[in-house]
Amino acid sequence: METRMPAMFVGHGNPMNALTSNAWTQGWAAFGQDIPRPRAVLCVSAHWYLPGTLVTAMPRPRTIHDFGGFPHELYEVDYAAPGDPELAKRVQALLSQIPVELDDEWGLDHGTWSVLRHVFPEADVPIVQLSLDETKPASFHYDLARQLSGLRDEGVLIVGSGNLVHNLHAYSWGGHPVKPFDWGVRFEQLTRDFILARDHASLVNYQALGPDAMLAIPTPEHYLPLLYVLAQQLDGEPTTFPVAGFDGGSISMLSVRVA
Repeated sequence: METRMPAMFVGHGNPMNALTSNAWTQGWAAFGQDIPRPRAVLCVSAHWYLPGTLVTAMPRPRTIHDFGGFPHELYEVDYAAPGDPELAKRVQALLSQIPVELDDEWGLDHGTWSVLRHVFPEADVPIVQLSLDETKPASFHYDLARQLSGLRDEGVLIVGSGNLVHNLHAYSWGGHPVKPFDWGVRFEQLTRDFILARDHASLVNYQALGPDAMLAIPTPEHYLPLLYVLAQQLDGEPTTFPVAGFDGGSISMLSVRVA
C-alpha cells in the first residue's frame, strides 16, 4: 500500500502568484517539501466549471492561460507536467454512479498550474483535473468527492483550488494593500470554526449561513473545491490552515490541509 496522502485546499488568488514569491506561494512550496512525494495529483479547480463531470485523460496536458490583461511573461509559462490516463480511468470507475467523460482537450488551467508550479517546481508529478458540474448543488459535489477518498491510499494527492471568499466586485484593483472587508473576515472565521468542529453539513449548506456567505460566495465555483477536500477527512484526521491572509480586501487566501 502507498503512503496515505494528505488533501489540500488552496486559495489560489491572483494568477500573478504563479510568478511571485510571497508568504502564500512560499507556504505552497513548504507544503510540497513537507509531504511524501505523490504518485500523481488529482486537482479540482474553480476554473473548470461546466455542465457535466469530466476528467483529463491526455498524456501531456497543455498549460491553459485562461485570463486576460496580465503581463506577457505570465502567458509564457509552460507548466509541462505529464498527465495520467490510467488515473483518469480510475477516477471514472470510482465515480461510475454518474456519467464521467474522459477529456482530451482541456489541460491544466491556472487554478491548477499557478499553485502546483510552486508545490512541484520540476513539473515532474503527473496531474489530472476533475471538472465541477455547474448544474449540481453543493451536496452533490461533497457526496461525489467522498467516492474519491480511496485514492489517498494509492499515493494520489487530492487538491482543491479556489478561494473561500471570492468577490471580485469588491476587489481593490489598485495594487496597494487594503484592509479585508469585515464580512469576509467574519465568514472566513465562521468557516474555520465549522472545519475544526468537523461540521461539514453546515459548510455544504453554506447558502443558509446568512448575508456574509452571500457576499463571500456570490457564485459557487471558487467555494466548491473546498468541499472536495473536506470530504476526504477520515475519523481522527486533523485539519490545519497552513496559509492565510486576504488579497485585495475580498479574496481569502486561506489553505486547508487534511491530515
